[in-house]
Amino acid sequence: MGRPRASGAAASSQDAKQAVLEAAAELFATTGYAATSTRAVAERAGLRQATLYYHFPAKEDILCALLAETVRPSLAVARRLLPSRVAAGARLWALAYSDIRLLGTARHNLGALYLLPEIAAPGLATFRAERAELKSAYRALIEQVPDEVPAATRADLVFGLVESVTVVRRDEPRLDIDAYARHGADAVLRVAGQSAPDDARRATALAMLDDP
Repeated sequence: MGRPRASGAAASSQDAKQAVLEAAAELFATTGYAATSTRAVAERAGLRQATLYYHFPAKEDILCALLAETVRPSLAVARRLLPSRVAAGARLWALAYSDIRLLGTARHNLGALYLLPEIAAPGLATFRAERAELKSAYRALIEQVPDEVPAATRADLVFGLVESVTVVRRDEPRLDIDAYARHGADAVLRVAGQSAPDDARRATALAMLDDP
């Protein structure tokens, strides 16, 4: 059952919205999107269904908000890394490492929802556009790494490799995400046409993620 929460003036709008997102993330990841009703989400959040609809007029809107959390932080990293003059390989490693960690360390495995048929719905257009921009950022970095394999093909392979952490995480709940992210970023470089970096190059890449 839902967690009891304050109502009326005692409950902030932001708290209620966050409660809906947390409840929906848990239910979508465990019960499934199609099998989860807005009533179930409201009950899990400890809110009235009318309150849920105030913040999210449709279940699709909840899904859109949750999926945004899986891509916007990585997109922000990509936008910051692209103009940098640091070697493309280091920037690519940093982006892949950060992206894998984002998908792997989230409380609920929301990246697994990427395969839902509902992803193609008109209401998810913003998410699809942001995810496409992220993929384009990978491609822009990969294009700076010479290789006989077309950059578009390498970008497809790299993007699939990064997002595969959601499948691995589902099958291996105790997965060491940090180690997986490091090895995954190494693999991204190899797919892109470069050798895996040494510790010094990894440190350079990680330092870029620490910069404001």
